[in-house]
Amino acid sequence: MNKITALNVFRRVVEMGTFKAAADDLCLSQAAVSKNINELEEFLGIALINRTTRRMSVTESGMAYYGQICNVLDQLAAADQSIMASSFTPRGRLRVSVPMSYGLIKINPLICEFKRRYPDISIEVILSDTYVDMVDQGIDVVIRGGSALDDSTLRSRPLCQIRRILCASPDYLAGAGKLTHPEDLQAHHCLVYSLSSSPRKWFFSQGEQGVVVTLRSSSYAVNNGLALKQAALHGLGVVLIPEEIVATELAAGTLIPLIPEWKPDTHSLFAVYPFHKEQSQQVRLFIDFIAGSLQSQ
Repeated sequence: MNKITALNVFRRVVEMGTFKAAADDLCLSQAAVSKNINELEEFLGIALINRTTRRMSVTESGMAYYGQICNVLDQLAAADQSIMASSFTPRGRLRVSVPMSYGLIKINPLICEFKRRYPDISIEVILSDTYVDMVDQGIDVVIRGGSALDDSTLRSRPLCQIRRILCASPDYLAGAGKLTHPEDLQAHHCLVYSLSSSPRKWFFSQGEQGVVVTLRSSSYAVNNGLALKQAALHGLGVVLIPEEIVATELAAGTLIPLIPEWKPDTHSLFAVYPFHKEQSQQVRLFIDFIAGSLQSQ
């Protein structure tokens, strides 16, 4: 006997007044209703319902039992509803590492919106351009550029493509040589993002034609995108940088786009997470939100 099923059947028989009505209400056969009542009475060792060929009536003991089990069944139903409701309310804790410059400009505003939308999820944001050990530092998600993972314990999901632009300040260009082709960069001061996977190899394309410029040297290298922009604004040289980081300066004319017919290669942005976090509701929800937000922009 399934005790909960039997109790629910008994309750509905009392409330509906007949076995047939209870059977219809519960989508059971009358035989199944009778079987549950019989087994419950056998288990209790007492008659709950008197039944004849024409009518049924609940015994005094049956009515007393009915009043007690209704409270129990109602509490069980309330507990079920409570836990089901909580399962649809995202909650928990997330530690997220994002690049410093791009993170401040593009990612952190999205994280703030995510937090506003899901207030029961606690978030710690770590702004860093350097490599982080996710396991040692207890980080749930790292957002970073890159390619294939070399660690089998990690998983990744592509988020978006980051467009980059070649630019320099008017002051620098006023005293610099010509720049009409990527190869001309060899004669210029180039400012380098030192944490790039290929800091001194810049890739450009025009239609089907591609060019790889290997910089002989750089006059300035730094491990932060905002610092790289500042160096360009001070007229130190030419910079290859994500468009979002210099959008305001390009609009104001304090940085000038160069050789626009030659397109720098884009960089992929990924969400990286430990494989054992694949079933984490808040990790999935966070990555889905960031990916959807970036791809809709």
